[in-house]
Amino acid sequence: MLRIARSAQAEMIHHAIAGLPHEACGLLGGVPGSDLIEAFVPTRNADASAKTYSIGPDGFLAADQALGPRGLDVVGVVHSHTHTDPYPSPTDVAQADNPLLVGWHYVIVSLRDREPMLRCWLLDGGEIVEEPVAIVTG
Repeated sequence: MLRIARSAQAEMIHHAIAGLPHEACGLLGGVPGSDLIEAFVPTRNADASAKTYSIGPDGFLAADQALGPRGLDVVGVVHSHTHTDPYPSPTDVAQADNPLLVGWHYVIVSLRDREPMLRCWLLDGGEIVEEPVAIVTG
């Protein structure tokens, strides 16, 4: 089960709403091998699209600068779906097919309904496995 600090969850949802009408994206900070997401680093959607996202080098640099001093690393990615369920699209799965990203957590925030919905996935070699999420104090 993935544990997400309540403060990080709130920042993810705020960033997703602020990014409308485009998909918003960002990076997740934690200790590699841990099941706790301690931080969220918002990034710019280089695609500026309502249907796709990409994080440019500036986003990874910002994450390194924000997380490194805290002893954290990038351990996943978050993006929003503006009008669909928080389920990985074929594009999401294709983007995750990278040996450098094995073990990453893929959080999707859906803004389809009035209440934002957050779900997490493990994507590896085209396999999609939901990872249960618990929001914890922090």
